[in-house]
Amino acid sequence: MEFLPVEEQMAIIGRGVEKIVPEEELAKKLEESRKTGTPLRIKYGIDPTGIDLHLGHTVPMRKMRQFQELGHQAVIIIGNYTAMVGDPSGRDETRARLTETAVEQNAKTYLEQVGKVIDLDKAEVHRNGDWFGKMSFSDILTLTSKVTIAQLLTRDDFSNRMKSESAIYLHECLYPLMQAWDSVEIKADIELGGTEQLFSFMLARELQRDEKLPLQIGVMSPILVGLDGVRRMGKSLGNYIGIAESPYDMMKMFMQIPDDAMKMFYELLTDLPLGEVDQILAGHPKDAKIALGKTVIEEYHTGEEADEAAARWEKEIGQGALPEDIPIKLLPPSELEDGKIMAVKLLNLLGLCNSSGEARRMIAQGATYLGEEKTRIETHDELIAVEDGLLVRVGKKKICRVDVTGN
Repeated sequence: MEFLPVEEQMAIIGRGVEKIVPEEELAKKLEESRKTGTPLRIKYGIDPTGIDLHLGHTVPMRKMRQFQELGHQAVIIIGNYTAMVGDPSGRDETRARLTETAVEQNAKTYLEQVGKVIDLDKAEVHRNGDWFGKMSFSDILTLTSKVTIAQLLTRDDFSNRMKSESAIYLHECLYPLMQAWDSVEIKADIELGGTEQLFSFMLARELQRDEKLPLQIGVMSPILVGLDGVRRMGKSLGNYIGIAESPYDMMKMFMQIPDDAMKMFYELLTDLPLGEVDQILAGHPKDAKIALGKTVIEEYHTGEEADEAAARWEKEIGQGALPEDIPIKLLPPSELEDGKIMAVKLLNLLGLCNSSGEARRMIAQGATYLGEEKTRIETHDELIAVEDGLLVRVGKKKICRVDVTGN
């Protein structure tokens, strides 16, 4: 196969990458691959610890697709055994262990979602239970003899727990060793992942050296921040955009991204030239977020659906038109006195505010409205006349119609 010149491959691979370890070896591997016409084996492992993948997961997957487009071999590891241990990376407490049944249920939807990013027809797919499930206790002892406790304690997560006297369980110590051994089993040339995986990537090199194999290189992407613009995108934090979500739900979440986080999203989640990205970001932030949302949504849905999602957001939220799917909230008639209820209580009972304090603040800020004509609620103790179908709004995003009859 004819590969692109090494310099061109390096430029493509280097976009959106925080660290390549050891960097000086990558060009040599690419040159050898080009001379021999032999694709490099690119490893990416993912543990089926939940049902849905989010955009943070797609960062290394998109890098994998770039390697595929350069002619290299994608090797996907479905970590059905590592998932039962739980990745301790970046965590200051032990993960809850998943059962084998739960892992298998999650794994069923994983490949379908991975296939939205990576060309699975041209990829190798392995489950690491294929080798770990066959290991005897003697095999496990041999494997664990290849790493010391002192090495494990150099990991930030374990080191931090030691300092805070938090528990480190023995099964957690197996995780980086198992991840590293996956690289031996599939003879990885390059492994993709986040910067928090550095320890496992380097341990894999030691195990490969011990097995007289070529040593892999770690290509590490930055950790994509979530919708708060600060913490890593994650399901446990609820600050993520799932790739299986509807186009409109995705667009609404893209519009919540802080302005200063947009460049990272563009760089890691799109293929737009960085010069074009700078031009987009120089314009109005709202326009930049709509363009970002449409570009990313098109990868998981159709271009027409992305356009429709952007137009619907502009109509319903940007221009304040009524949403297509207004929820109906039941208000027990017993809460009314002569058909009326105090404003603060109404907002709480409808779930539009989480507390009386929040309801008072939103009313004081002039952010609460009644009816299609958006009549402002003036005071927290205002008595609101409630009829079936009354429209109640808090801010731009919270809205419902009242049902007082239960019909």
